[in-house]
Amino acid sequence: MPIDFTQPSWEVDRFPGRHHARVGAQAGARELGASVYELDPGAVGSPLHIHHANEELLLVLDGTVSLHGPKGTQLLRAGAVVAFPRGKTGAHSLVNRSDAPVRYLVVSTMNRPDVVEYPDTGATLVVLAEQWLAYPRGADADQKPVMVEAMRAAAERDR
Repeated sequence: MPIDFTQPSWEVDRFPGRHHARVGAQAGARELGASVYELDPGAVGSPLHIHHANEELLLVLDGTVSLHGPKGTQLLRAGAVVAFPRGKTGAHSLVNRSDAPVRYLVVSTMNRPDVVEYPDTGATLVVLAEQWLAYPRGADADQKPVMVEAMRAAAERDR
């Protein structure tokens, strides 16, 4: 289903100054993500994060966005394309530090489950097929009791 890429159907804003449209889903994509973002001056597009199951590709459409990653911080202007491989080498954050709006496209694989780390806060996000689970810093649990309980439940299920 064709959509108007220049006039996307924006979702309800969840974060101040960040506008988001899932153009891939709007066009009918099922295994490939594509989203257009428009950031007002000073707005954060994404905090520093690392995907462990997905790769992303950024294409700056209009304006100048600040990219922070493993190699430091750099300004990306319209026409710039950057790949973010999965793992620590693909860590990135996007912020509009200019005085004009910026618009960019992010295309990604849609592998599920995915684990997303947020190094600045120590939080972790687990993305499942139909559910997102957020774990703040310090939410680690001792694995053995969790596994023992799961094994007990499995043993009792078919009795």
